[in-house]
Amino acid sequence: MTDLAIGQLAGFSSGEKPFFMAVGYQKPHLPFNAPKKYWDLYDADEIEMANNPFMPEHVSRYFDYNFGELRNYAGIPKGSEPLSDTLSRILKHGYYACVSYIDAQIGRLLDALHENGLDRNTIVLLWGDHGWKLGEHGMWCKHTQFELDSHVPLLLKVPGQTKVPLKTDALVEFVDIYPTLCELAGLGLPDHLQGKSFAPLLDDPGRPWKKGAITVWPLHRDDPESLVMGYCIQTDRYRYTEWINESSGELLARDLFDHQNDPDENVNISALPENADLINQLSELLERGKGWRAMQRDLNQVNNKI
Repeated sequence: MTDLAIGQLAGFSSGEKPFFMAVGYQKPHLPFNAPKKYWDLYDADEIEMANNPFMPEHVSRYFDYNFGELRNYAGIPKGSEPLSDTLSRILKHGYYACVSYIDAQIGRLLDALHENGLDRNTIVLLWGDHGWKLGEHGMWCKHTQFELDSHVPLLLKVPGQTKVPLKTDALVEFVDIYPTLCELAGLGLPDHLQGKSFAPLLDDPGRPWKKGAITVWPLHRDDPESLVMGYCIQTDRYRYTEWINESSGELLARDLFDHQNDPDENVNISALPENADLINQLSELLERGKGWRAMQRDLNQVNNKI
């Protein structure tokens, strides 16, 4: 993939038209195999295990997940048997090696941009499509509403940017990437976008920004009658999820984690009486952020008619 992309960059260097290139890497997705050079960067004996290999207290049953994606690989215990520390270290070793392998490929891409004289006027955005659990809560893979599954790398390099490097604690979402790139490239925005350009954060990373970021995860998605949607809002302190029966609209459960006092999400505090007002505020904020649901229903109706 990297060789192909580098070859394309050489062609762009002699042209005058703008270009857009999306380079997608499978790693560090399963299987965790990488060239020996990158495996040897790490000592398995120094790899630490997750410090919370247990389910959170009082968490709803909708967080229970048996990571079937990993279970399908050879050498992985079947059923619900936990993974040993030895096997866990091997898996984490492979994950780290894969990350380093891809890091090297990204370095090659950036070098090629420079060598072809394209780095001075090319925007570069690096992001991952989802997070990953490595033994936290006794789980692996994604497919839950824990923050680990939706917290991803997002790095942006813009020509002429004067404040580098910088970091922001502002909340941004995947739907914000398209309008951000459009603004930075001087392109007009279509009317249907739901995201918000975070380009202003490049000049002022500490400016007031979104109050929350939304993630959505479906359970039992192969059965419309049993479909349960997990609607979650992440604020600067809390992660709050509502589990809704999509057919009836019934609220089945709530989960609330306080990242200030519980950054690893080990205790669901949604049922505490003193959090009732907070729950109402977060639920209202979540509902305001779900305006796209009506749009999605309209699209589904159109698709069904087609």
